[in-house]
Amino acid sequence: MDGSTTDRGRIAAVLGPTNTGKTHYAIERMLAHRTGIIGLPLRLLAREVYDRIVSLRGPSVVALVTGEERIVPERTQYWVCTVEAMPVGLGADFVAIDEIQLCADPERGHVFTDRLLHARGFHETLFLGAGTMRGAIAALVPRAQFLSRERFSQLVYTGSKKISRMPPRSAIVGFSVENLYATAELLRRQKGGAAVVMGALSPRTRNAQVELYQNGDVDVLVATDAIGMGLNLDIRHVAFSGLRKFDGRRMRELMPNELAQIAGRAGRYTQDGTFGVTGEAPPLDDDLALAIQEHRFAPIRKLFWRNSDLEFGSVARLVASLEQPIEDDWLSRAREADDLMALKAISERDDVKGRLRDARDVRLLWDVCRIPDFRGISHTEHAELLGRIFDFLHDLGRVPDDWLARQVKRIDRTEGDIDTLSKRLAFIRTWTYVAQRDGWVDDLAHWREATRAVEDRLSDALHGALTQRFVDRRTSVLLRRLKQKESLVADVNDKGEVTVEGQVLGRIEGFRFRQDQTASPDEAKTLRQAAMAALRPEFHLRADRFYNTPDTEFDVTEQGGLMWGDQAIGKLVKGDDPLKPTAEAFVDDEAGPEVVTKVQRRLQHFIDRRIAAQFEPLLALSRDEAVTGLARGVAFRMREGFGIVPRSEIADDIKALDQDARGMLRKHGVRFGQFTIFQPLLLKPAPTRLRLVLWGLWSGLDVFPESPPPGLVTIPHDSQQPRGYYAMSGYRPAGTRAIRIDMLERLADMLRARDTRAGFEATPDMLSISGLTLEQFADLMGGLGYRAERGERPKVKPAPAPAPEPAATDAPETMDESVLGAAVPTGLEGADTPDPMPEPPPAEMPVETPVETPPSAPEEVPDDAPAEVPQDAPGDEAAAPAETEVFYTFTWAPRRQGGGNKGSRRGDGKRQGQDQGQGQRAGAGQPRGEGGPPRGEGGKPRGKGGKPQRGKGGKPQREDDGPKVFSARPERKKDRIDPDNPFAQALAGLRDKT
Repeated sequence: MDGSTTDRGRIAAVLGPTNTGKTHYAIERMLAHRTGIIGLPLRLLAREVYDRIVSLRGPSVVALVTGEERIVPERTQYWVCTVEAMPVGLGADFVAIDEIQLCADPERGHVFTDRLLHARGFHETLFLGAGTMRGAIAALVPRAQFLSRERFSQLVYTGSKKISRMPPRSAIVGFSVENLYATAELLRRQKGGAAVVMGALSPRTRNAQVELYQNGDVDVLVATDAIGMGLNLDIRHVAFSGLRKFDGRRMRELMPNELAQIAGRAGRYTQDGTFGVTGEAPPLDDDLALAIQEHRFAPIRKLFWRNSDLEFGSVARLVASLEQPIEDDWLSRAREADDLMALKAISERDDVKGRLRDARDVRLLWDVCRIPDFRGISHTEHAELLGRIFDFLHDLGRVPDDWLARQVKRIDRTEGDIDTLSKRLAFIRTWTYVAQRDGWVDDLAHWREATRAVEDRLSDALHGALTQRFVDRRTSVLLRRLKQKESLVADVNDKGEVTVEGQVLGRIEGFRFRQDQTASPDEAKTLRQAAMAALRPEFHLRADRFYNTPDTEFDVTEQGGLMWGDQAIGKLVKGDDPLKPTAEAFVDDEAGPEVVTKVQRRLQHFIDRRIAAQFEPLLALSRDEAVTGLARGVAFRMREGFGIVPRSEIADDIKALDQDARGMLRKHGVRFGQFTIFQPLLLKPAPTRLRLVLWGLWSGLDVFPESPPPGLVTIPHDSQQPRGYYAMSGYRPAGTRAIRIDMLERLADMLRARDTRAGFEATPDMLSISGLTLEQFADLMGGLGYRAERGERPKVKPAPAPAPEPAATDAPETMDESVLGAAVPTGLEGADTPDPMPEPPPAEMPVETPVETPPSAPEEVPDDAPAEVPQDAPGDEAAAPAETEVFYTFTWAPRRQGGGNKGSRRGDGKRQGQDQGQGQRAGAGQPRGEGGPPRGEGGKPRGKGGKPQRGKGGKPQREDDGPKVFSARPERKKDRIDPDNPFAQALAGLRDKT
């Protein structure tokens, strides 16, 4: 480039709007010459043009010179430079200046104007730019020829669009970093992300971000007005998110030609483009929009100029030459630039004044002041840094390696967020600029390589940070595939993780898709759309496999959930019948109605078969047409109660049943207990668990109570449980515990042989059945309506145990049920006798598991053991120390209140339960004596032979069939044998043998 104003060779101005191929034309013309120089407005564009020429001619003949980068081969023929870095005095056959309209830029315009006036090639000179420069070039370069180029495609204004509705291959242009970041963040949530391009980015970062956009990883580009300077991108729509920018001094409105320069990036070659506004930017005026579409703008009337013929005799003369005025209709003196401001600030320092002895020192100071303020912190801090560099260069002739190494090392860190990395990248650009200057460092090649390596590392880290923050690769990939309308195929691993196109979208549970929770609401919408499109074939395959799955792989939870292995597949909802709930499947709507129907039908089959198997005795009873009349009513109540009905609720119906009706019910396994009418087979753990679920559904409970652990004879009584829970669980509350109803009936059989009016003590069989200690058994009996009197007595060694007494279970078949309510002279008052029935065989009982064991067995706890329990006392009884034992005497003493038995009170005064879940009722509307001791025929209590013999004082005497005990009661006479009771006769025979 020649520094003179003499015009040489051909001078041409190629003017026109964007997308006219001006830069491409300049490259072709330069390569037609042996040597050439092209000046470009941006470092990014310079790198793009450099790469293009290298691909055509090779790197050995192409140089790249910018403020921070210098690649100069030995056999350089073609120079690609930023306008500020174009070498002065270098003769070349061809010279071109791109974007010549920047002569009117307030900040950089004087540099472009200087190139317009002085840069010339020996054979050809080209000025490329907008048509608004035609008049200025014609006036300042009279020999210039003009070539007008028309745009290859049309540009159409489309008005305002929401960011969420931005068309594919769009660029959203903002004029502040905050605006760019906010826009990119919104696009990440809604469209999978955006690439970010700013003028402050290094070429490496910019190229990496552009590659994201160009290869389709993201569909939107967020950029500053840097994209208006010739960057060639595949953009179809440009949207302005703002119409004001900061020009280095103040905020101002963008000029129409500036808007046109940016909007012109839309549409490449022959493809039409569109432009508009978005976000908070107001719509463009119709006239302005039309002017942009037709490329009609007011011509530029003034170019910024600064004197380039400088005097270095002193700082004052240098400043004066820089501030030299101009008298020209087309030129206007540029405002004070950063380099001039730095010169004035540094030259005023006392330590610098002493070093400025001659023109060489002044020139050195001016060279230092031309270091750009990449950091942009403040003019004062920038001047301080420049002053330090000048001190080194003046005193040492170079910047010390150790000092420069510390500055570089402090910056060479790749951790941090986007802003931190951007600041470090700006800082390293200062040292990259210093390292590019000849003579400023000792080892030029080393520092160029070192600073370039740090910039590359920071550039990669910044690209990674931008991508991580503003690009959701998963969403962007899926969106691209959805837009291409390609069929997506989901891969589901053994853990249920759903992967589409290598991206994990979530998990599939049964027939419901649980997408990744890390996605934002906007991302979640896209993820679900892609997942459902990919999972439809999987849902159909899974539905076929599900329909053919055996029932053994299904289960019902205690809350009514339907499980397929470990996956929730549906739930039970209340139906029209207690034993016919409806299965509701958990299937995503997107799976399709076929899948929903198939899964629902299979679940209904499963639950119907499960209920039929678990409640087979009850269903058989309800279907038996031979069960008629009053027995039919009892069967209906049994069905309503899921196979368990407290006797007090249907006492009148039970009394009215004849023996034939009872036989029909017994044929279906119905047991007429003293407290409960039930089917023993339905007390097993599996039917109990299912019964509680069905009962909870039918009762409308929000939370279903859990079934008791299997195998326990008694469980704690929790008054907070819903009414009816213990009956449905197969238990009956009594005191602080609840006893299993089948074991309660066995206990009732034992109690029938006891004199409940005179009092009796607990036997080891009673404690064994209940699995309780004596104290706990006393509380249980209190809950059943018995009064427990505690006593102590000397412990004696028991005699050999008598033969076991057979337990009577039911009354004789000939018992007259019409006298159930008659008064009872002795025994347990108000008792009603259950139907005679032999002890159920083991097959009809629930699965026998070890009963609940007290903390210590009665025979191991002497203090709690009854008198009948044998005690192992070694040694001579007379020599043994006197010991006492605790015993309880139980008598039937229901607490009556308001004409009925509302419950009983234990010895400690605590009130027992008041209904079937709290204790035994016996009052209005219920059979008398329900819960009391059983009666014999004629309504008399069934003791051992009727009335007990009484001794002195009217108290019954104990039979002397064991060791002597100390008691206040007189000896009890032998009971009369009931001729109608075969069990009593058998018992008498056993006693005779003993």
